[in-house]
Amino acid sequence: MPDVSERCRLVLIAPVTDTAEALAGQLEKALAGGDVASVVLVQRELDDKSFQDHCAAAVPVIQKAGAAALVAGDTRVAGRVKADGIFVTGNAEDLREAVEKHAPGMIVGGGNAKERHVALIMGEAEPDFIFFGKLDRDIKPEPHKKNTALAEWWASMVGIPCILMGGSDASHAVELAQTGAEFVAFGKAVFEVEDSPEAVVSRINAELDEKAPRFED
Repeated sequence: MPDVSERCRLVLIAPVTDTAEALAGQLEKALAGGDVASVVLVQRELDDKSFQDHCAAAVPVIQKAGAAALVAGDTRVAGRVKADGIFVTGNAEDLREAVEKHAPGMIVGGGNAKERHVALIMGEAEPDFIFFGKLDRDIKPEPHKKNTALAEWWASMVGIPCILMGGSDASHAVELAQTGAEFVAFGKAVFEVEDSPEAVVSRINAELDEKAPRFED
């Protein structure tokens, strides 16, 4: 069995669901498809209580599969549901404050870096990861070229791992991995297509196993 630690791994952006039970079910199916490094839980239009309920249902499913559960935006919910980490949705100062308060007990990372200098400022906080792209902006099949360029630059220059957001077509996974990014993220490409989430995750992993570049020691 291939060693996934030697190549780019998959991160899932959790889908929109009407109920907490539906979210847990969708994630269970996706996670059955193979290796997933982490799952990002996003509040979107949910009120605070509903979001916490969704997270509480999802976190045990994610952790049982061996993935890290990351709660986006709400550190209180992350603590209450015993998530593994926090995905900071704010700016560099927000990221720095989260790292100071919650690391190393929790995984802390974030994004919103549209330019190199902003990414470097975020990197000064020494987060566990930097995210290139925007949550829920995977509306086109292809990944955003600016994000892939930033990830390629970052991976060649900085030791902090990065997650690169993909588009709505998972067939671009290997293309994203070729930037040198440690992780590639998909949401709609897994949960809003005709194939089952399990089948898509399985296919992504098979392609990464076969074609993704291996990291050098």
